[in-house]
Parts: sequence; structure tokens; C-alpha cells
Amino acid sequence: MAAHLVKLHAAPDLVERVYQALLDAISDGSLPPLARITQEEIAQQLDVSRQPVLQALRLLKQDGLVLDAPGRGVQVAPLDAAGINAVYQVRGALDALAARLAAQQAQPLDPALIERGRAAAAGRDVNALIDADIAFHSAVYAASRNPLIQRSAHLHWSHIRRAMGAVLQASTLRESVWDEHEAIARAIAAGDADLAERLMRRHGERAGEHMTRHLDAAARRAGGSDISTGDTP
Repeated sequence: MAAHLVKLHAAPDLVERVYQALLDAISDGSLPPLARITQEEIAQQLDVSRQPVLQALRLLKQDGLVLDAPGRGVQVAPLDAAGINAVYQVRGALDALAARLAAQQAQPLDPALIERGRAAAAGRDVNALIDADIAFHSAVYAASRNPLIQRSAHLHWSHIRRAMGAVLQASTLRESVWDEHEAIARAIAAGDADLAERLMRRHGERAGEHMTRHLDAAARRAGGSDISTGDTP
């Protein structure tokens, strides 16, 4: 395992912090698909005991992000194009509904969300770009004033985060994504529910299509091997 993780200090939320550190490493490619992970190595790199690492790995396994490795330890799960496409179909429906509800209330979004996203798109920090994207969509969920939308979408963000990381490392669409976000925000602020819903739905469709094309191309470059885990996240 070649990932270099920053040491963590003890805290009540240590398991969640270990989980997030590993999820970030998986998302930005520091821990690529099939990379082997051991409790001892993670505990040493993060400067924590093995117990929070064990619990974090159990959560990652429960989420389908790591699998049992042959012999000992666990390994990062392969990226599953079919599963990611299924997640994006659900996300697209939720996002479109959230945009419609937010626009019905003409609820303006914080312009700093777009500024943060464009700044991240101009940089090289993949996790910062993912965080900015998640912040924008979370703001739309909050503006919808329907708490069930955000809770439902949250179930899929770990898989979406990972797929976004895989694509954004080499993506040429970083800036256009934020053009789309800005257009959605304007439609919401203007109270145009039909336009906001349509733009958000198309935004999700384009993102999902781009993700699956990237993953399919990666599989072909690897020799046509099956990258599916056999399970849909």
C-alpha cells in the first residue's frame, strides 16, 4: 500500500475520522482498486490503535468499499460501472426533485459555493473538488426543505465520491460542471421550477454517463477484465 496518510489524534469521533481518511485515500486514488489494506499498517500511519481502524474497516466493508483479501486483511473493492450507474440514476431523481422544490420557494444559494467550486476546479486537490461538489448538492437539498431527500442521498455519497475521484483526476469537464451548477443555482433563485428540475436532471445524467464511460474505458485498457464486484452498492 503506497498511500501516505496524516496522523490522527485521539477524539470521540476517531472511528469516523479513520473512516473518512480511508475514504479520501480511496477516492483520490492513493488507495487504488484491489490495493491491500491491513489494520497494522493503517494504525501505524494514522498513529492510532487498531480498534478504531478495525471499526472503520468494518464500516467500509459494510458500504461495499473494501472486500476481504485473499489470505489476510482487506482490499479496496473494484469500481463497478453498473453499480455506479444505478447509484447515479437514484441520485439524479433525488437531485431533480430537490432542485424543483428549492425553486418553488425561490431559495437562493450562497454564491460562495460556486466560487469555492471554481477555485477547486482550477487546482489539483481532487478531494477539495469533490467536497465542493458535495457542498453544492447538499445546499440544494437543504434549500428544498425536505430532510428526507438529504438523508436518502447521503446513503450513496461514499460510492459517488469514489467514482468522482476516479474521473476527476483526469477529467476535462471540471469547469463545465461548475457552469452547470451556476445555471441550476440561477434557475432556483429565479423560481423557475421546471428549468431547475430539467437542468439538474440533465446534469446528473451527464455526470453518470461520463462516469460509466470512464470506468468502461479503464476496464478496456486493463485488458477487458471484469471490474464488477457482482453487487450493486
